[in-house]
Amino acid sequence: METEISEYSSFLKENRIKVNGYLNKALWFFVLTGPAIASGIKGGIFKDITYFTCINISVVIIIMALIHLLLLKKYPDKAFTCIFALTALNMLLAYMNYSHVSIYLTWFLVPLLSLLFCDRHLFFYSVISNYILMFITTRLTAPYEAALRTEHKSVNAYFANVISGFTIESVVMFASAYLIGKLTVDYFKSLFDQRRQIMEQEKAMEEKMGILDSMAEIYDNVNLIDFVNNTEMSLRDSEQKKHGIDFSVQTHTLMNQRIKNQVMPDQLDEFLQFTNIKTVRSRLAQKKLISADFIDIVSGWFRAQYITVDSTLDNIPNMVIYTTRNVDEEKRREEHLIRISMTDEMTRLFNRRCYDEDLREIRDSVLSDDFVLFSIDVNGLKRVNDTKGHVAGDELIKGAANCLALSVGNKGKVYRTGGDEFMAVVHTDDPEKVRGEIMKKASEWHGIYTDEVTMSVGYASHKANPEASVDDLERTADADMYAEKDRHYKERGIERRKH
Repeated sequence: METEISEYSSFLKENRIKVNGYLNKALWFFVLTGPAIASGIKGGIFKDITYFTCINISVVIIIMALIHLLLLKKYPDKAFTCIFALTALNMLLAYMNYSHVSIYLTWFLVPLLSLLFCDRHLFFYSVISNYILMFITTRLTAPYEAALRTEHKSVNAYFANVISGFTIESVVMFASAYLIGKLTVDYFKSLFDQRRQIMEQEKAMEEKMGILDSMAEIYDNVNLIDFVNNTEMSLRDSEQKKHGIDFSVQTHTLMNQRIKNQVMPDQLDEFLQFTNIKTVRSRLAQKKLISADFIDIVSGWFRAQYITVDSTLDNIPNMVIYTTRNVDEEKRREEHLIRISMTDEMTRLFNRRCYDEDLREIRDSVLSDDFVLFSIDVNGLKRVNDTKGHVAGDELIKGAANCLALSVGNKGKVYRTGGDEFMAVVHTDDPEKVRGEIMKKASEWHGIYTDEVTMSVGYASHKANPEASVDDLERTADADMYAEKDRHYKERGIERRKH
Protein backbone atom coordinates (compact mmCIF):
# COMPACT_ATOMS: atom_id res chain seq x y z
CA MET A 1 0.00 0.00 0.00
CA GLU A 2 2.83 2.42 0.87
CA THR A 3 4.50 1.60 -2.45
CA GLU A 4 1.25 2.33 -4.27
CA ILE A 5 0.90 5.76 -2.54
CA SER A 6 4.54 6.57 -3.30
CA GLU A 7 4.09 5.68 -6.98
CA TYR A 8 0.93 7.81 -7.21
CA SER A 9 2.75 10.77 -5.57
CA SER A 10 5.57 10.38 -8.09
CA PHE A 11 2.99 10.36 -10.87
CA LEU A 12 1.45 13.61 -9.56
CA LYS A 13 4.88 15.27 -9.45
CA GLU A 14 5.73 14.18 -12.97
CA ASN A 15 2.29 15.28 -14.13
CA ARG A 16 2.77 18.73 -12.56
CA ILE A 17 6.05 19.12 -14.42
CA LYS A 18 4.42 18.21 -17.73
CA VAL A 19 1.33 20.39 -17.23
CA ASN A 20 3.45 23.35 -16.09
CA GLY A 21 5.53 22.90 -19.22
CA TYR A 22 2.43 23.01 -21.41
CA LEU A 23 1.02 26.02 -19.52
CA ASN A 24 4.30 27.88 -20.00
CA LYS A 25 4.11 27.22 -23.71
CA ALA A 26 0.51 28.45 -23.63
CA LEU A 27 1.62 31.69 -21.92
CA TRP A 28 4.21 32.29 -24.60
CA PHE A 29 1.56 31.59 -27.22
CA PHE A 30 -0.77 34.11 -25.57
CA VAL A 31 1.84 36.81 -26.27
CA LEU A 32 0.19 36.86 -29.67
CA THR A 33 -3.02 38.05 -28.01
CA GLY A 34 -1.81 41.65 -28.19
CA PRO A 35 -1.04 41.57 -31.94
CA ALA A 36 -4.28 39.67 -32.55
CA ILE A 37 -6.35 42.37 -30.78
CA ALA A 38 -4.37 45.06 -32.62
CA SER A 39 -5.38 43.44 -35.89
CA GLY A 40 -9.00 43.60 -34.70
CA ILE A 41 -8.58 47.31 -33.88
CA LYS A 42 -7.19 47.97 -37.35
CA GLY A 43 -10.04 46.01 -38.89
CA GLY A 44 -12.61 48.00 -36.94
CA ILE A 45 -13.73 45.11 -34.77
CA PHE A 46 -12.54 46.54 -31.45
CA LYS A 47 -13.51 50.22 -31.41
CA ASP A 48 -12.92 51.02 -27.74
CA ILE A 49 -9.55 49.32 -27.36
CA THR A 50 -6.25 51.12 -27.86
CA TYR A 51 -2.97 49.88 -29.26
CA PHE A 52 -1.42 50.72 -25.91
CA THR A 53 -3.66 48.09 -24.33
CA CYS A 54 -2.41 45.53 -26.86
CA ILE A 55 1.18 46.36 -25.99
CA ASN A 56 0.42 46.10 -22.25
CA ILE A 57 -1.22 42.70 -22.72
CA SER A 58 1.77 41.31 -24.61
CA VAL A 59 4.32 42.81 -22.18
CA VAL A 60 2.48 41.51 -19.11
CA ILE A 61 2.21 38.04 -20.65
CA ILE A 62 5.94 38.02 -21.51
CA ILE A 63 6.83 38.99 -17.92
CA MET A 64 4.55 36.29 -16.48
CA ALA A 65 5.84 33.68 -18.94
CA LEU A 66 9.44 34.50 -17.98
CA ILE A 67 8.73 34.33 -14.25
CA HIS A 68 6.88 31.02 -14.73
CA LEU A 69 9.76 29.67 -16.83
CA LEU A 70 12.22 30.47 -14.03
CA LEU A 71 9.95 28.81 -11.46
CA LEU A 72 9.54 25.84 -13.78
CA LYS A 73 13.31 25.34 -14.01
CA LYS A 74 13.94 25.69 -10.28
CA TYR A 75 10.70 24.29 -8.79
CA PRO A 76 9.12 22.23 -11.60
CA ASP A 77 6.85 20.12 -9.39
CA LYS A 78 5.98 22.61 -6.63
CA ALA A 79 2.41 23.75 -6.00
CA PHE A 80 3.25 27.48 -6.11
CA THR A 81 4.61 27.05 -9.66
CA CYS A 82 1.23 25.65 -10.65
CA ILE A 83 -0.58 28.43 -8.75
CA PHE A 84 1.46 31.12 -10.51
CA ALA A 85 0.56 29.74 -13.96
CA LEU A 86 -3.16 29.58 -13.10
CA THR A 87 -3.05 33.05 -11.55
CA ALA A 88 -1.27 34.47 -14.60
CA LEU A 89 -3.98 33.13 -16.90
CA ASN A 90 -6.74 34.49 -14.63
CA MET A 91 -5.04 37.92 -14.52
CA LEU A 92 -4.76 37.92 -18.31
CA LEU A 93 -8.50 37.26 -18.64
CA ALA A 94 -9.31 39.94 -16.05
CA TYR A 95 -7.13 42.55 -17.81
CA MET A 96 -8.62 41.70 -21.21
CA ASN A 97 -12.13 42.02 -19.81
CA TYR A 98 -11.24 45.30 -18.09
CA SER A 99 -9.83 46.54 -21.41
CA HIS A 100 -13.24 45.87 -22.99
CA VAL A 101 -12.18 42.70 -24.87
CA SER A 102 -15.38 40.74 -24.56
CA ILE A 103 -14.88 37.26 -23.01
CA TYR A 104 -17.58 34.96 -21.69
CA LEU A 105 -16.92 31.23 -21.74
CA THR A 106 -13.18 31.92 -21.62
CA TRP A 107 -13.61 32.81 -17.93
CA PHE A 108 -14.10 29.10 -17.19
CA LEU A 109 -11.05 27.99 -19.16
CA VAL A 110 -8.63 28.32 -16.23
CA PRO A 111 -10.62 26.16 -13.74
CA LEU A 112 -10.96 23.51 -16.42
CA LEU A 113 -7.21 23.64 -17.15
CA SER A 114 -6.51 23.19 -13.43
CA LEU A 115 -8.11 19.73 -13.65
CA LEU A 116 -5.03 18.59 -15.55
CA PHE A 117 -3.02 18.71 -12.30
CA CYS A 118 -5.29 16.03 -10.72
CA ASP A 119 -5.16 18.04 -7.47
CA ARG A 120 -8.40 19.18 -5.84
CA HIS A 121 -6.64 21.93 -3.85
CA LEU A 122 -5.34 23.54 -7.05
CA PHE A 123 -8.79 23.15 -8.55
CA PHE A 124 -10.48 24.88 -5.57
CA TYR A 125 -7.90 27.69 -5.70
CA SER A 126 -8.47 28.13 -9.42
CA VAL A 127 -12.27 28.27 -9.07
CA ILE A 128 -12.23 30.71 -6.15
CA SER A 129 -9.59 33.05 -7.64
CA ASN A 130 -11.35 32.93 -10.99
CA TYR A 131 -14.69 33.87 -9.46
CA ILE A 132 -13.17 36.70 -7.39
CA LEU A 133 -11.47 38.23 -10.44
CA MET A 134 -14.62 37.72 -12.46
CA PHE A 135 -16.67 39.47 -9.77
CA ILE A 136 -14.23 42.42 -9.46
CA THR A 137 -13.78 42.86 -13.20
CA THR A 138 -17.49 42.69 -13.86
CA ARG A 139 -18.07 45.32 -11.18
CA LEU A 140 -15.38 47.61 -12.63
CA THR A 141 -16.68 47.30 -16.19
CA ALA A 142 -20.37 47.54 -15.24
CA PRO A 143 -20.67 51.34 -15.83
CA TYR A 144 -19.15 51.03 -19.32
CA GLU A 145 -21.23 48.00 -20.31
CA ALA A 146 -24.46 49.43 -18.80
CA ALA A 147 -24.01 52.63 -20.82
CA LEU A 148 -24.01 50.62 -24.04
CA ARG A 149 -27.36 48.98 -23.19
CA THR A 150 -30.81 50.42 -22.63
CA GLU A 151 -32.52 47.34 -21.16
CA HIS A 152 -31.03 47.93 -17.70
CA LYS A 153 -32.30 50.81 -15.56
CA SER A 154 -29.02 51.24 -13.68
CA VAL A 155 -25.43 50.07 -13.38
CA ASN A 156 -26.32 47.99 -10.36
CA ALA A 157 -29.13 46.31 -12.27
CA TYR A 158 -26.76 45.46 -15.07
CA PHE A 159 -24.11 44.17 -12.62
CA ALA A 160 -26.67 42.06 -10.70
CA ASN A 161 -27.93 40.53 -13.93
CA VAL A 162 -24.52 39.68 -15.32
CA ILE A 163 -22.94 38.45 -12.07
CA SER A 164 -26.01 36.31 -11.35
CA GLY A 165 -25.55 34.56 -14.69
CA PHE A 166 -21.83 34.16 -14.11
CA THR A 167 -22.49 32.77 -10.61
CA ILE A 168 -24.96 30.17 -11.88
CA GLU A 169 -22.58 29.21 -14.65
CA SER A 170 -19.71 29.03 -12.15
CA VAL A 171 -21.69 26.71 -9.88
CA VAL A 172 -22.63 24.46 -12.80
CA MET A 173 -19.04 24.52 -14.05
CA PHE A 174 -17.69 23.78 -10.55
CA ALA A 175 -20.01 20.81 -9.99
CA SER A 176 -19.35 19.36 -13.44
CA ALA A 177 -15.61 19.94 -13.30
CA TYR A 178 -15.34 18.58 -9.76
CA LEU A 179 -17.17 15.41 -10.81
CA ILE A 180 -14.95 15.04 -13.87
CA GLY A 181 -11.84 15.64 -11.75
CA LYS A 182 -12.91 13.10 -9.12
CA LEU A 183 -13.69 10.48 -11.75
CA THR A 184 -10.31 11.15 -13.38
CA VAL A 185 -8.40 10.86 -10.10
CA ASP A 186 -10.30 7.69 -9.14
CA TYR A 187 -9.56 6.27 -12.57
CA PHE A 188 -5.84 7.01 -12.25
CA LYS A 189 -5.78 5.49 -8.76
CA SER A 190 -7.50 2.36 -10.06
CA LEU A 191 -4.92 2.18 -12.84
CA PHE A 192 -2.12 2.35 -10.30
CA ASP A 193 -3.81 -0.30 -8.19
CA GLN A 194 -4.12 -2.55 -11.24
CA ARG A 195 -0.52 -1.81 -12.12
CA ARG A 196 0.56 -2.74 -8.59
CA GLN A 197 -1.38 -6.01 -8.78
CA ILE A 198 0.08 -6.79 -12.20
CA MET A 199 3.59 -6.03 -10.95
CA GLU A 200 3.05 -8.25 -7.91
CA GLN A 201 1.77 -11.02 -10.15
CA GLU A 202 4.69 -10.54 -12.51
CA LYS A 203 7.12 -10.58 -9.59
CA ALA A 204 5.52 -13.73 -8.21
CA MET A 205 5.61 -15.28 -11.67
CA GLU A 206 9.26 -14.26 -12.12
CA GLU A 207 10.09 -15.88 -8.78
CA LYS A 208 8.23 -19.00 -9.83
CA MET A 209 9.92 -19.01 -13.21
CA GLY A 210 13.26 -18.56 -11.45
CA ILE A 211 12.51 -21.59 -9.32
CA LEU A 212 11.36 -23.46 -12.40
CA ASP A 213 14.57 -22.55 -14.24
CA SER A 214 16.53 -23.88 -11.28
CA MET A 215 14.43 -27.02 -11.33
CA ALA A 216 15.12 -27.39 -15.03
CA GLU A 217 18.80 -27.84 -14.20
CA ILE A 218 18.02 -30.61 -11.72
CA TYR A 219 15.53 -32.66 -13.72
CA ASP A 220 15.93 -34.50 -17.01
CA ASN A 221 12.61 -33.17 -18.29
CA VAL A 222 10.61 -30.19 -17.01
CA ASN A 223 7.23 -29.40 -18.56
CA LEU A 224 5.02 -26.47 -17.55
CA ILE A 225 1.36 -27.41 -18.01
CA ASP A 226 -1.22 -24.60 -17.97
CA PHE A 227 -4.75 -25.93 -17.41
CA VAL A 228 -6.28 -22.44 -17.77
CA ASN A 229 -4.90 -21.79 -21.26
CA ASN A 230 -4.53 -25.50 -22.13
CA THR A 231 -0.85 -25.32 -23.05
CA GLU A 232 2.39 -27.12 -22.28
CA MET A 233 5.93 -25.78 -22.50
CA SER A 234 9.25 -27.52 -21.98
CA LEU A 235 11.51 -25.45 -19.73
CA ARG A 236 14.56 -27.38 -20.91
CA ASP A 237 14.15 -26.21 -24.51
CA SER A 238 15.99 -23.03 -25.42
CA GLU A 239 12.95 -21.64 -27.30
CA GLN A 240 10.47 -22.52 -24.52
CA LYS A 241 7.67 -22.67 -27.07
CA LYS A 242 4.12 -23.24 -25.89
CA HIS A 243 2.12 -26.07 -27.43
CA GLY A 244 -1.65 -26.34 -27.25
CA ILE A 245 -3.36 -29.27 -25.49
CA ASP A 246 -6.60 -30.50 -27.05
CA PHE A 247 -8.34 -32.28 -24.18
CA SER A 248 -11.08 -33.57 -26.47
CA VAL A 249 -8.68 -35.92 -28.25
CA GLN A 250 -5.40 -35.72 -26.33
CA THR A 251 -4.70 -37.97 -23.34
CA HIS A 252 -0.97 -37.31 -23.02
CA THR A 253 1.32 -34.31 -23.44
CA LEU A 254 3.87 -34.20 -26.25
CA MET A 255 6.63 -34.85 -23.72
CA ASN A 256 5.05 -38.03 -22.41
CA GLN A 257 4.31 -39.20 -25.94
CA ARG A 258 8.07 -39.19 -26.43
CA ILE A 259 8.96 -40.65 -23.04
CA LYS A 260 6.56 -43.60 -23.30
CA ASN A 261 8.70 -45.12 -26.07
CA GLN A 262 11.48 -45.69 -23.55
CA VAL A 263 9.40 -47.16 -20.72
CA MET A 264 9.80 -50.84 -19.89
CA PRO A 265 6.99 -52.69 -21.71
CA ASP A 266 5.59 -54.35 -18.59
CA GLN A 267 5.25 -50.89 -16.96
CA LEU A 268 3.80 -49.06 -19.98
CA ASP A 269 0.15 -49.40 -18.99
CA GLU A 270 0.88 -48.12 -15.50
CA PHE A 271 2.90 -45.21 -16.95
CA LEU A 272 0.12 -44.24 -19.35
CA GLN A 273 -2.40 -44.33 -16.54
CA PHE A 274 -0.25 -42.14 -14.27
CA THR A 275 0.49 -39.58 -17.00
CA ASN A 276 -3.06 -39.33 -18.39
CA ILE A 277 -3.41 -35.55 -18.72
CA LYS A 278 -7.21 -35.73 -18.49
CA THR A 279 -7.06 -37.03 -14.91
CA VAL A 280 -3.97 -35.23 -13.59
CA ARG A 281 -5.85 -32.14 -12.42
CA SER A 282 -8.42 -34.12 -10.41
CA ARG A 283 -5.73 -36.39 -8.92
CA LEU A 284 -3.69 -33.35 -7.85
CA ALA A 285 -6.66 -31.57 -6.23
CA GLN A 286 -5.88 -30.72 -2.58
CA LYS A 287 -2.31 -32.05 -3.08
CA LYS A 288 1.10 -30.53 -3.68
CA LEU A 289 2.46 -33.36 -5.80
CA ILE A 290 1.98 -36.90 -7.03
CA SER A 291 4.82 -39.15 -8.19
CA ALA A 292 5.59 -42.64 -9.44
CA ASP A 293 8.73 -44.59 -10.41
CA PHE A 294 9.25 -46.38 -13.70
CA ILE A 295 12.11 -48.05 -15.57
CA ASP A 296 13.70 -46.56 -18.68
CA ILE A 297 14.97 -49.37 -20.93
CA VAL A 298 18.23 -47.43 -21.47
CA SER A 299 19.03 -45.44 -18.33
CA GLY A 300 17.21 -47.39 -15.62
CA TRP A 301 14.82 -46.09 -12.96
CA PHE A 302 13.29 -42.61 -13.31
CA ARG A 303 10.78 -40.72 -11.19
CA ALA A 304 7.85 -38.86 -12.78
CA GLN A 305 6.24 -36.08 -10.73
CA TYR A 306 3.38 -33.62 -11.11
CA ILE A 307 3.88 -30.57 -8.85
CA THR A 308 1.25 -27.86 -8.26
CA VAL A 309 2.67 -24.34 -8.68
CA ASP A 310 -0.57 -22.36 -8.93
CA SER A 311 -4.11 -23.28 -7.89
CA THR A 312 -7.59 -21.92 -7.30
CA LEU A 313 -8.99 -21.01 -3.88
CA ASP A 314 -10.39 -24.57 -3.79
CA ASN A 315 -6.87 -25.97 -4.33
CA ILE A 316 -7.63 -27.11 -7.87
CA PRO A 317 -4.39 -26.85 -9.90
CA ASN A 318 -4.25 -24.14 -12.57
CA MET A 319 -0.59 -24.61 -13.39
CA VAL A 320 1.44 -27.78 -12.92
CA ILE A 321 5.08 -28.71 -13.39
CA TYR A 322 5.72 -32.19 -14.78
CA THR A 323 9.26 -33.48 -14.16
CA THR A 324 11.23 -36.64 -14.72
CA ARG A 325 14.52 -37.40 -13.00
CA ASN A 326 16.83 -40.38 -13.15
CA VAL A 327 16.79 -42.16 -9.78
CA ASP A 328 18.59 -45.34 -10.80
CA GLU A 329 21.47 -44.72 -8.39
CA GLU A 330 19.02 -43.83 -5.64
CA LYS A 331 17.10 -47.04 -6.31
CA ARG A 332 20.30 -49.02 -6.18
CA ARG A 333 21.19 -47.48 -2.82
CA GLU A 334 17.68 -48.19 -1.62
CA GLU A 335 17.92 -51.79 -2.74
CA HIS A 336 21.33 -52.01 -1.09
CA LEU A 337 19.94 -50.72 2.21
CA ILE A 338 17.02 -53.12 1.98
CA ARG A 339 19.44 -55.91 1.24
CA ILE A 340 21.51 -54.94 4.28
CA SER A 341 18.44 -54.79 6.50
CA MET A 342 17.40 -58.23 5.23
CA THR A 343 20.86 -59.81 5.44
CA ASP A 344 22.69 -61.42 8.32
CA GLU A 345 25.92 -59.50 8.82
CA MET A 346 28.09 -62.52 9.70
CA THR A 347 26.99 -65.10 7.13
CA ARG A 348 25.60 -62.81 4.36
CA LEU A 349 22.54 -65.04 4.30
CA PHE A 350 19.04 -63.60 4.67
CA ASN A 351 18.14 -62.81 8.27
CA ARG A 352 15.17 -63.49 10.57
CA ARG A 353 13.38 -60.31 9.48
CA CYS A 354 13.51 -61.33 5.85
CA TYR A 355 12.34 -64.85 6.76
CA ASP A 356 9.31 -63.51 8.65
CA GLU A 357 8.34 -61.15 5.78
CA ASP A 358 8.76 -63.88 3.17
CA LEU A 359 6.70 -66.26 5.28
CA ARG A 360 3.98 -63.59 5.56
CA GLU A 361 3.78 -63.38 1.76
CA ILE A 362 3.84 -67.17 1.42
CA ARG A 363 0.88 -67.47 3.80
CA ASP A 364 -1.17 -65.29 1.44
CA SER A 365 -0.26 -67.34 -1.63
CA VAL A 366 -1.09 -70.81 -2.92
CA LEU A 367 1.70 -73.30 -2.22
CA SER A 368 3.16 -75.20 -5.14
CA ASP A 369 3.75 -78.95 -4.98
CA ASP A 370 7.53 -78.45 -4.99
CA PHE A 371 7.46 -76.14 -1.96
CA VAL A 372 9.72 -77.45 0.84
CA LEU A 373 10.61 -75.84 4.16
CA PHE A 374 13.97 -76.83 5.72
CA SER A 375 14.95 -76.40 9.35
CA ILE A 376 18.71 -76.62 10.08
CA ASP A 377 20.69 -76.48 13.31
CA VAL A 378 24.50 -76.59 13.75
CA ASN A 379 25.61 -79.39 16.04
CA GLY A 380 28.04 -78.78 18.91
CA LEU A 381 28.32 -74.99 18.61
CA LYS A 382 28.23 -74.46 22.39
CA ARG A 383 31.02 -76.99 22.94
CA VAL A 384 33.22 -75.26 20.34
CA ASN A 385 32.55 -71.84 21.90
CA ASP A 386 33.36 -73.16 25.37
CA THR A 387 36.53 -75.04 24.42
CA LYS A 388 37.98 -73.08 21.50
CA GLY A 389 36.42 -69.66 21.87
CA HIS A 390 33.90 -67.57 19.97
CA VAL A 391 36.23 -67.04 17.01
CA ALA A 392 36.09 -70.80 16.38
CA GLY A 393 32.32 -70.75 16.94
CA ASP A 394 31.89 -67.92 14.39
CA GLU A 395 34.01 -69.89 11.93
CA LEU A 396 31.71 -72.89 12.43
CA ILE A 397 28.58 -70.78 11.76
CA LYS A 398 30.12 -69.29 8.61
CA GLY A 399 31.14 -72.76 7.43
CA ALA A 400 27.61 -74.06 7.92
CA ALA A 401 26.18 -71.03 6.06
CA ASN A 402 28.49 -71.61 3.09
CA CYS A 403 27.52 -75.26 2.91
CA LEU A 404 23.81 -74.36 2.97
CA ALA A 405 24.15 -71.61 0.35
CA LEU A 406 26.07 -73.90 -2.01
CA SER A 407 23.64 -76.77 -1.53
CA VAL A 408 20.43 -74.75 -2.02
CA GLY A 409 21.84 -72.57 -4.81
CA ASN A 410 19.19 -71.01 -7.03
CA LYS A 411 16.52 -73.41 -5.87
CA GLY A 412 15.52 -71.20 -2.94
CA LYS A 413 16.61 -68.89 -0.11
CA VAL A 414 18.55 -69.65 3.06
CA TYR A 415 18.01 -67.66 6.27
CA ARG A 416 19.95 -67.45 9.52
CA THR A 417 17.13 -67.21 12.05
CA GLY A 418 19.14 -67.56 15.28
CA GLY A 419 22.64 -68.16 16.66
CA ASP A 420 23.09 -71.64 15.19
CA GLU A 421 19.63 -71.95 13.59
CA PHE A 422 18.85 -71.72 9.88
CA MET A 423 15.76 -72.04 7.72
CA ALA A 424 15.51 -72.55 3.98
CA VAL A 425 12.63 -72.16 1.57
CA VAL A 426 13.34 -74.45 -1.38
CA HIS A 427 11.47 -75.45 -4.50
CA THR A 428 12.40 -79.03 -5.27
CA ASP A 429 10.76 -82.34 -6.07
CA ASP A 430 13.50 -84.23 -4.21
CA PRO A 431 14.07 -82.69 -0.76
CA GLU A 432 16.03 -85.71 0.38
CA LYS A 433 18.58 -85.06 -2.33
CA VAL A 434 18.98 -81.48 -1.05
CA ARG A 435 19.50 -82.78 2.49
CA GLY A 436 22.10 -85.21 1.22
CA GLU A 437 23.86 -82.39 -0.65
CA ILE A 438 24.00 -80.36 2.58
CA MET A 439 25.52 -83.27 4.46
CA LYS A 440 28.04 -83.86 1.66
CA LYS A 441 29.17 -80.22 1.62
CA ALA A 442 29.42 -80.23 5.41
CA SER A 443 31.60 -83.35 5.41
CA GLU A 444 33.99 -81.71 2.92
CA TRP A 445 34.37 -78.54 4.96
CA HIS A 446 37.46 -77.91 7.14
CA GLY A 447 38.25 -74.79 9.12
CA ILE A 448 41.27 -73.29 10.79
CA TYR A 449 40.04 -73.74 14.34
CA THR A 450 37.76 -76.73 13.88
CA ASP A 451 38.10 -79.72 11.61
CA GLU A 452 34.46 -80.37 10.85
CA VAL A 453 30.95 -78.97 10.82
CA THR A 454 27.86 -81.11 11.26
CA MET A 455 24.26 -80.03 10.94
CA SER A 456 20.93 -81.54 11.78
CA VAL A 457 18.59 -81.02 8.83
CA GLY A 458 14.85 -81.52 8.89
CA TYR A 459 12.28 -80.66 6.25
CA ALA A 460 8.59 -80.75 5.42
CA SER A 461 7.17 -80.62 1.89
CA HIS A 462 3.79 -79.41 0.70
CA LYS A 463 3.51 -82.46 -1.55
CA ALA A 464 3.77 -84.82 1.42
CA ASN A 465 1.54 -82.63 3.61
CA PRO A 466 -1.04 -81.12 1.18
CA GLU A 467 -3.46 -80.07 3.93
CA ALA A 468 -0.81 -78.42 6.11
CA SER A 469 -0.37 -74.68 6.33
CA VAL A 470 3.01 -72.96 6.17
CA ASP A 471 3.11 -72.78 9.96
CA ASP A 472 2.29 -76.48 10.14
CA LEU A 473 5.12 -77.24 7.71
CA GLU A 474 7.48 -75.14 9.84
CA ARG A 475 6.62 -77.14 12.95
CA THR A 476 6.97 -80.43 11.04
CA ALA A 477 10.39 -79.37 9.71
CA ASP A 478 11.52 -78.39 13.24
CA ALA A 479 10.37 -81.73 14.60
CA ASP A 480 12.25 -83.54 11.83
CA MET A 481 15.36 -81.49 12.54
CA TYR A 482 15.27 -82.32 16.26
CA ALA A 483 14.84 -86.00 15.44
CA GLU A 484 17.97 -85.77 13.24
CA LYS A 485 19.81 -84.00 16.07
CA ASP A 486 18.91 -86.77 18.54
CA ARG A 487 20.10 -89.36 16.02
CA HIS A 488 23.39 -87.50 15.57
CA TYR A 489 24.14 -87.34 19.29
CA LYS A 490 23.21 -91.01 19.79
CA GLU A 491 25.50 -92.10 16.95
CA ARG A 492 28.37 -90.20 18.57
CA GLY A 493 27.49 -91.35 22.05
CA ILE A 494 27.08 -87.83 23.35
CA GLU A 495 24.70 -87.03 26.17
CA ARG A 496 22.75 -84.14 24.55
CA ARG A 497 21.58 -82.52 27.80
CA LYS A 498 25.20 -82.03 28.90
CA HIS A 499 25.93 -80.16 25.72
